[in-house]
Amino acid sequence: MPAIMALVPYALTRPFLFGLDAEKAHDLTLGAIARLQNTPAQRLWQQPRIADTIKVAGLTFPNRVGLAAGLDKNGRCIDGLGAMGFGFIEVGTVTPKAQPGNPKPRIFRLPQADALINRLGFNNEGLDAFVANVQQAHSFRASGGVLGLNIGKNAATPIERAVDDYLLCLDGVYPHADYVTVNISSPNTKNLRTLQSDEALDALLSALNARREKLAKSHRRAVPIFLKIAPDLDEAQVQVIAATLLKNGIDGVIATNTTLSRDAVKGLPHADETGGLSGAPVFEASNAVIRQLRAALGDDYPIIGVGGILSGTQARAKIDAGASLVQIYTGLIYRGPGLVREIAQALATSR
Repeated sequence: MPAIMALVPYALTRPFLFGLDAEKAHDLTLGAIARLQNTPAQRLWQQPRIADTIKVAGLTFPNRVGLAAGLDKNGRCIDGLGAMGFGFIEVGTVTPKAQPGNPKPRIFRLPQADALINRLGFNNEGLDAFVANVQQAHSFRASGGVLGLNIGKNAATPIERAVDDYLLCLDGVYPHADYVTVNISSPNTKNLRTLQSDEALDALLSALNARREKLAKSHRRAVPIFLKIAPDLDEAQVQVIAATLLKNGIDGVIATNTTLSRDAVKGLPHADETGGLSGAPVFEASNAVIRQLRAALGDDYPIIGVGGILSGTQARAKIDAGASLVQIYTGLIYRGPGLVREIAQALATSR
């Protein structure tokens, strides 16, 4: 996982982490960041944030590089991860009740392809613990960082009751979020992606927007809602999603989550594992969805581009495809914290 010792080149740290089981390395790294954040030891990985201010969805982002949801599912490491120079951090996915996720092993590295496969299944400690952790974070937001909170449904909740889970989560996270992301695109919760279909999506987004209007009045602040979608969509499906976003007043879209396709990794060790594939193999598919969304949504609609970014040049390609901002996850695992600064510099100098 991301290096916790930026003073030591990540090329030296990575072999140790990659020598461990992938989930064990993940837990070890996040545990260290959680313990050491907001202490002098944070200097081990801290980097100055590159200034590249941009306003998106009514929010002021200090730069255009964010951390994608899924790395810090419980919101334990917001300040520590923010110290790597991110302009925004997204944590979760959180579900109303705690759940263990899928059986282990459930994360697999494909280093020949700069990729991961995961089938974690929204493992998290539940909404109450998540909100308590978010409330403990202070330095990242005090520095101007933007915080997104990502919500989902419990695996045990029938898909026809999914709206109830999303509404419960929206109620819980709303007072603490700069923006809320609705995750309907993980491949690791049964039937979740069916919520991307036209009628189901319309019903979900309509309910969320109506609840958001009530919450905005009671909290006296309007929190943007983003929708996170899959790369495994054809152009007609993207068109339907775009129209549904506009119809229901949703503020932005995150493109994309992991893919079920294995075309780019056939024959590699672990390629046949079930779950979502992330990293370099998703890059072009995600860019294609971004281009289609931009064409359908117009020039100004907020799009966050994520999927396969392992360099500043690739981040620039996401922006050129139509993204307003970018997020990374798998690239951070393969390249380390230096990738955050590389991307921020590349985007700041290419305006």
